[in-house]
Amino acid sequence: MSPTQRLHILTQLNETELETLATTWDIFAHPHQCPPAVAANGAARRDPWLTWLLIGGRGAGKTRAGAEWIRAQALGLPPFADAPVTRIALVGETEHDVREVMIEGISGLLAVHPRRDRPSWSPSRKRLEWANGAVAYAFSAEDPESLRGPQFGCAWSDEMAKWRYAEATFDMLQFGLRLGSQPRQLITTTPRPTALLKRLMVDPSSVTTRAPTQANALNLAPTFLKGVMARYQNTRLGRQELDGEIIEDRPDALWSRALIEACRVDGAPQLTRIVVAVDPPASSSKRADACGIVAAGISETGRVFVLADDTVSAATPSAWASRAIALWRRLEADALVAEINQGGEMVEAVIKQVDVSVPVTSVRATRGKWVRAEPVATLYEQGRVKHAGCFPALEDEMCDFARGGLSSARSPDRLDALVWAVTALTASAPTMPRVREL
Repeated sequence: MSPTQRLHILTQLNETELETLATTWDIFAHPHQCPPAVAANGAARRDPWLTWLLIGGRGAGKTRAGAEWIRAQALGLPPFADAPVTRIALVGETEHDVREVMIEGISGLLAVHPRRDRPSWSPSRKRLEWANGAVAYAFSAEDPESLRGPQFGCAWSDEMAKWRYAEATFDMLQFGLRLGSQPRQLITTTPRPTALLKRLMVDPSSVTTRAPTQANALNLAPTFLKGVMARYQNTRLGRQELDGEIIEDRPDALWSRALIEACRVDGAPQLTRIVVAVDPPASSSKRADACGIVAAGISETGRVFVLADDTVSAATPSAWASRAIALWRRLEADALVAEINQGGEMVEAVIKQVDVSVPVTSVRATRGKWVRAEPVATLYEQGRVKHAGCFPALEDEMCDFARGGLSSARSPDRLDALVWAVTALTASAPTMPRVREL
């Protein structure tokens, strides 16, 4: 039909019919947003998969696909489901992500239902309830133990490559997928070369669907596509975030994925000293660098443990200072280490305005980032630095940092903060002077 003919037909439909049309997913879904299927004896059937990995770029329609798949499971809608699944798990990076993206988001579960079928969302109970008795429970990957006990017939995990406790959360979820004849799970994520994701991709019970951002161009703002393509196309970051590629190690980088995995531990022992390091941006504009905020501690044996990455983007000075101090309080840290190249004494003044009691150690960079980072990379190779958890964004910077900087040409703010933290803890002097040059 021509656009005029389509418009003519649409004007003849009433409000209920228009809503039905808009929520009939198989009319509008891209191929990559539909569960993988094969043809057998001339009839379509679902693959005998247990895990569906939907890997795509930013804006490729992963969230919509996940919400529609869960809707089909809860209501038993063919061709995606044979019967309703009564118990469902929704797992996101944080509770905020589950609620704001997976449930209440513009492409989330509430939005994809017509009003007559829309489930009831109880934020305090973290559960969605459909009229037919199906229930979906919300879980955060920050709390793997919350998945211990409940059981499910299917699950949707979003942005798994970003989960801090990915292995533990995934394991706990598998123990809960035990209802029905064939419990299944959908994982929607922008890729990162994590050990878990790569292992799942080669698992015989998994199927993988890939999609670049461009595949969903009709549903994205043209200015967005034009802007991000012009800036990131053919870069390592663009290949990962737009094309949905898993980007492996950069050959000339100081760190490798294998090295970081070898340095990963489940938790830190008793620590004798903890610091929070801050690499402040030059300004607070939207285009400014992020404020790197990384915490680390050192044990009695002299081994350093990276504890947190609370880096924040486009924040005002008071905002990043508050965030750094909040982490300092949460970890009961001994000092806050702040680089003063960008703001001089103003950096310490901003921190003191938020909390005058915070002990601030100012540090100044007199050498290049590569020279400062090399000794820290050596400590990793010697096994003297460990990661107490998973820090995907920080680790991405580490494995993309070479002599010329990051491949995206951005400032390695998280890495800078990490270098300051590790250097402060491993300094030979028993106490750090107010300003240490490095």
